[in-house]
Amino acid sequence: MKTDPLARRPEIAPWQSAAAESRAQARGRHVCVVLPCYNEEANVDELYDRLVQVFAGLPDYTFEMLFIDNASTDGTVEKIKSLIARDPRVKLIVNARNFGHIRSPFHGLMESHGDCAILMCTDLQDPPELIPRFLEAWNGGAKVVVGQKKSSEESTLFWSLRSLYYRGVQAIADVPLLQHVTGFGLYDRRVLELLRKCDDPYPYLRGLICELGLPISLIQYDQPLRKRGLTKNNFFTLFDMAMLGVTSHSRAPLRLATIAGFALSALAMATALGFLVAKLCFWPYLPAGYAPAVISIFFLSSVQIFLIGLVGEYVGAVLTQVRHRPIVVEQERVYSKTIANSGQLQNDVAASSE
Repeated sequence: MKTDPLARRPEIAPWQSAAAESRAQARGRHVCVVLPCYNEEANVDELYDRLVQVFAGLPDYTFEMLFIDNASTDGTVEKIKSLIARDPRVKLIVNARNFGHIRSPFHGLMESHGDCAILMCTDLQDPPELIPRFLEAWNGGAKVVVGQKKSSEESTLFWSLRSLYYRGVQAIADVPLLQHVTGFGLYDRRVLELLRKCDDPYPYLRGLICELGLPISLIQYDQPLRKRGLTKNNFFTLFDMAMLGVTSHSRAPLRLATIAGFALSALAMATALGFLVAKLCFWPYLPAGYAPAVISIFFLSSVQIFLIGLVGEYVGAVLTQVRHRPIVVEQERVYSKTIANSGQLQNDVAASSE
């Protein structure tokens, strides 16, 4: 049996027109909704109900829900298992530990099955009601459809800081990056295969889809506040995401650091020469003091520490790449399958350590 070479090399497959692509989609319309979660016990049931209601209005599509749990410490896993017991469309991957908010969702996408995958958070800040618009754009030929926040009910300060960060990163990035997106969106099967070939152990999804260079369809929405539970983001997770966005897609900070080093060296040399000339010309009137030396030492030392930290971020990114560690390690997989003879649903728990 011959293997289609384009299945192994999705990066060389020619792009079809929107009309041809629309006809191709009609042959298979199975959607996998990937739902990363961590301590979302209070939101699982409502999210499930809203997804079922959304797809009830989409009779031309079949769908499944793939929850990927990041080692929750509350009753999230038990809630999802109770859904699996009554609905075979629900599946679950439980990670062996908390692998973070970057690696776990990406692993869920890589393990999804279907003609496309929709990634959305389980905290209900990504509205499931946008899914019909995602699918409409997908049927129109779009391979990537992402939700872009037009506004947010979060504090004005956080929104302003995020906007400032996006503008700064955009100014130095090697590729055009998306602003005010979280990864919430639809990804065609071919795009998922391209992402799989990136072989990135710490993938920045929002940047990777821009690196591919494929057209991206944006669907704007207003992000609501979290209604139940506590946000899992803090200063360290947000800083991690921010630095990953910079180091993954720009070398400008390293070049700026080099330029700054030369400029500060020239400034220090000019200052030293200036003090030497002043001392020679005005020897009796220029009292000796430690102020210039102390100020210059502290200034240059602080700049050096900053630049060393900046270089350290890049070295850490390189170290992450060369280790080739798995994105996540699974503790178990839970899903329901129908037994043909009896029609009875039973849980099949499969351990996996990828």
